[in-house]
Amino acid sequence: MGSRSRGGRHLLLLLLHLLSLHSSLLPWAAVSAAGGGGSGDPYVGVTIGTAVTNLLSPSDLAEFLRAQRITHVRLYDADPRMLSALASSGARAIVGVPNDELLALGSSPATASAWVARRVLPYAGANSSTPGLIAAIAVGDEVPTALPSALPVLLPAIQSLAAALAAANLSSIPVSTPLPFSVVLDPFPPSQAFFNQSLAKSFILPLLSHLANTSAPLMLNLYPYYSMMQSNGVIPLDNALFKPLPPSLEMVDPNTLLHYTNVFDAMLDAVHVAVKNLNATGGGGPVPVLVTETGWPSYGDRRAEPYATRDNADAYNSNLIKHVNDKPGTPMRPGAQASVYIYELFNEDLRPGPVSEANWGLFHGNGTPVYLLHVSGAGGFLANDTTDRTFCIASDDADEKAVQAAMDWACGPGRTDCTAIQPGQGCYEPNDVRSHASFAFDSYYQSQGKAAGSCYFQGVGMVTTTDPSHDSCIFPGSKLLSNVTKSDGANTTTAQTSDAEGSAIWRLRTGRETGFLFILRWLLSLSVVLITTNSNFWT
Repeated sequence: MGSRSRGGRHLLLLLLHLLSLHSSLLPWAAVSAAGGGGSGDPYVGVTIGTAVTNLLSPSDLAEFLRAQRITHVRLYDADPRMLSALASSGARAIVGVPNDELLALGSSPATASAWVARRVLPYAGANSSTPGLIAAIAVGDEVPTALPSALPVLLPAIQSLAAALAAANLSSIPVSTPLPFSVVLDPFPPSQAFFNQSLAKSFILPLLSHLANTSAPLMLNLYPYYSMMQSNGVIPLDNALFKPLPPSLEMVDPNTLLHYTNVFDAMLDAVHVAVKNLNATGGGGPVPVLVTETGWPSYGDRRAEPYATRDNADAYNSNLIKHVNDKPGTPMRPGAQASVYIYELFNEDLRPGPVSEANWGLFHGNGTPVYLLHVSGAGGFLANDTTDRTFCIASDDADEKAVQAAMDWACGPGRTDCTAIQPGQGCYEPNDVRSHASFAFDSYYQSQGKAAGSCYFQGVGMVTTTDPSHDSCIFPGSKLLSNVTKSDGANTTTAQTSDAEGSAIWRLRTGRETGFLFILRWLLSLSVVLITTNSNFWT
């Protein structure tokens, strides 16, 4: 865990837990108790990669998931330490078989049985009435493109693992393999899509037949981001981000006359058409689709990946969550909404490759959000969805004289009520410029209705979602405020929290806890991306 102190991590998790008490339940926690089979009500989960500097320990990660109310995760292996920790988190996990283990599992049913006994049985809930931790098994990852030499043993590995699960009375745990969307050719418009002919009959058709017979989903990694990037301007950004377009600019499939309001649904319907064209049949009926990866990078090379921005990542993932929660299905399959896993929980800063490879996460490795999801009104999806709960404070790296000048303006010409930071008042301590200025800045910011620019203060103010209230000092923007009337009729402000909790939050914000500084710090910005086109996407 590097130099990060264990006590510091636990304070972060305490703060996340306190914040989550004031947040709505996540639809990915509340929508479904189903596992990873693609059946039942749709849900949103997250993938967890481990190429992260100072990744949280398994126990801390489990606590983090509980605090964020994330109950569906996809792991890329079946690490017993991780599974043991997650067993108490309330989450259900798709566990992965790495590509380098395919040969052993695909060539030896005995090895597959041993793998199930060691990696699945202890966490499967076989001896209890409650669902186990293991929701599904993902065998390999994008094998046709990532490791084509292992393709001959992929289906045997899937079949051997499924047989081992059935022998252990765990056939309810589906086994499948995440495929890249690139196995679908000519996907736009969806009605003309088909599977790569070199794979269709030799691999995909028998795979689909097996999945149908075992009631397992077709797992797909599906990225509208890459489809848009490769379209050379044909696909507008707004359509990739689930943003509404004028009817004249909507995608229309000329063969079915179906209208597509977003690229995600068009890609799913392309998969449905490709599956139908293979005429795969089985005893389990139609094969459902489970999206095992989708997402949008928040940062990339400015020239090579200009659309990899925080605003776009926020828009895509926020709108994706709303889309799944609304359960619209696709134009070809109304109401049949696929469940999805957002790639990914943490920025994997150790991943090689393009700049964007390290910037797909919803959170930094230390647990602070990379950006704020905007999903208010859609069930309250994430404990970091605090779009209605922001504060303005003094920036840590701002010049102290500039901070003092800005505070003087706020308490003077800005007509901010700065009584609370006067000697003897509740926010006088700690008696330093930044602390006093933060209260003054937030007072002005809240009095202006959090209007754009009201937290600028010549560059020394910053917006944060961390409540800066501490001890008896309650900031104006705090949702912990409660006006109560004293017996003498005077009004006073009290906090719905303990001094200990307030002190913990303050220590985190100011970095007084030894080891590291945890402060949620972002400047919220508004950007409008205008995409213009005069032609239908597919003509």
